[in-house]
Amino acid sequence: MSEKDQSKPAVELIDEQTTFTLADICHTFSVEAEFVEALVEEGILEPSGKQGRHLCFTANCLRRTRVTLHLQRDLRVNLAGAALALELLERIEALERRLHATGVE
Repeated sequence: MSEKDQSKPAVELIDEQTTFTLADICHTFSVEAEFVEALVEEGILEPSGKQGRHLCFTANCLRRTRVTLHLQRDLRVNLAGAALALELLERIEALERRLHATGVE
């Protein structure tokens, strides 16, 4: 393997049924628990349940967190704007899936 290939980050596929704790999300994105709690309060993330005393989140929450951080850091969108943008992006994705399923492109 060349040196260039070794520098690429490893890609790990995540099962949609896998759950993540608040600590997992904080560690993955290098954010504080208060930030994740703000995402929950804004409706951006919805906990899928609890493991003991700890909130659990789905793999979709990882994607939503990543997109929210991008919107905030790179585009300077506030949390309310990020929530709206995520909703619109997900509607577009759903419409594209429906179009693809019907064979219309």
